[in-house]
Amino acid sequence: MRRTALTTLTLAAALLGTQPATAAAEEGWEPAPSTPWDVAAGVRCDFPVHGEPVVDEVVRRVLSSYPDGSERRVAYKGDLVIRVTNTETGAAHDADASGSAVVEYRRDGSQLWAVHGPVFVGVGAGQGTLPRGLYIVDGVYTMDISATGYKAVHLVRGTTDDLCARID
Repeated sequence: MRRTALTTLTLAAALLGTQPATAAAEEGWEPAPSTPWDVAAGVRCDFPVHGEPVVDEVVRRVLSSYPDGSERRVAYKGDLVIRVTNTETGAAHDADASGSAVVEYRRDGSQLWAVHGPVFVGVGAGQGTLPRGLYIVDGVYTMDISATGYKAVHLVRGTTDDLCARID
């Protein structure tokens, strides 16, 4: 597994190198917009939270598909800043989630993410290797998401930033 994860991270780094926006469009990259979201108190933080992109230039490119045409591996990159707000107090934090990832969508509904840079991760109680919360996970890592939604984050090198603590 470690060798596969490192191979995937190496591939992701090669595929997601910096390119001019026009070259990205010419090579099959397409917008992958994020939508605003809300979570109730106790789901991620002890209080209700609203998230909304304030910068969203994320693009995606399908790298491979299953024989039926469904997506198997998809690369994502681009600037993404999410404003995370405690809706009880109005406290807010702009979180940079501008990392790059290659995501493998498995037939059973699980996913394997190979990530470089900061990505936004929400974890429910008992649903991951991180405690319940909202995080920016930054660095080089993989995230294995089971078909039931359990998120196992395996940092090769990196940090986690607890967003709930920033807006408490």
